[in-house]
Amino acid sequence: MARGPPASLVSLGRLHWAAGRRERLIPPPIRRATAHSHEALHAELEAELNAAIDARRDPLVRFAIIDHPGADGGVAGVFAMTWFHPLMDPRGGQNLLGHLARLDEDPAWQPSPAGMVSPRDDRPLRERGQIARASLAYMRTLASSPIVSPGTGLSTPGPARFRVDSVDAPAPRSATREIAWRLAVVGRAMAELWRRRRLPADDPFLVAVAVDVRPKGEPGPTFGNALAFHFARFTPAETRDPGALARRLRRQMADALRDGQIQANQVAMEFLHYRPISMMLREMPGAARAETFSFNCADVGAFPSADTRIFGRRVANAYHVPAVSPRPGVGVFFNRCGAVTNIITSWIDGAVTAQEVAEIVDSVRRDMGWTARG
Repeated sequence: MARGPPASLVSLGRLHWAAGRRERLIPPPIRRATAHSHEALHAELEAELNAAIDARRDPLVRFAIIDHPGADGGVAGVFAMTWFHPLMDPRGGQNLLGHLARLDEDPAWQPSPAGMVSPRDDRPLRERGQIARASLAYMRTLASSPIVSPGTGLSTPGPARFRVDSVDAPAPRSATREIAWRLAVVGRAMAELWRRRRLPADDPFLVAVAVDVRPKGEPGPTFGNALAFHFARFTPAETRDPGALARRLRRQMADALRDGQIQANQVAMEFLHYRPISMMLREMPGAARAETFSFNCADVGAFPSADTRIFGRRVANAYHVPAVSPRPGVGVFFNRCGAVTNIITSWIDGAVTAQEVAEIVDSVRRDMGWTARG
């Protein structure tokens, strides 16, 4: 899954990483820094996001510890963990952080090796190949017209940017906690951006919705991918009524589950281990123009509560910042840490502006009934 792997690896079988002998292992890099203002702290974190990892040569995970002035006049800190995405999905990253915290408390603790990676699919390769081809055939039918995103036509992408907005969220109805409702709300904000940009208003949005296939109530594997994807389709006009759109998106998801499309996508995702991702993208709608989806959106879920202590410090907040590709160039993500709800917006400079991101966040916050935390 590394970019540009040697051809021999592609032809011989599944790409993977393997640890060598313990005495020859090199710990991942840990960087210490001090930021004297909130702006300097954010610049440090964006520098982490933009520092690429070459999976053929670099450690697949790295850490940064950044001290900065706290709200009470003391010293606070940020612990940033950055990884090459195919190594872990977001929940896997949370699991690894939990393992490290437990090892810090008890150096003799050992995680169960069986729980560190996804169980192997024992179905024959031929059977899994047929399922994967069926998934790809379905993906080719998703977009009847070219996909448009804020990154369409962007020839010189700028750096990756992000912002985190922590909000006070009233006790939600169960419906508003679902990704269908939140996707409808984000879709309405994007429809406004489309209108201001004079982008095609009749072409449907295409958005990949991650489905965590870990058993409910269990941490599941740490390494590898435990996500399958559902592909949501809706038009900008449908976002005028988020409630009706959320109901339609739930029906889409239910139909995809019933028809086995999500399970088939999970099998197809596994085949990414056997070939460069560029080969898989050729099968995606819009890939001829390097367009993947209209925008990104996900609910990453809950981190440990704010009462948790990691490495001797109380956790005040925690969030995951996904790196988005230049096309679509923008994504809105949600997560919770104890009583804190976060809106994380990632974008590529040039695809959208900071002002446009602020307008997207304001629209989402308004439609969700959330207020900014003081």
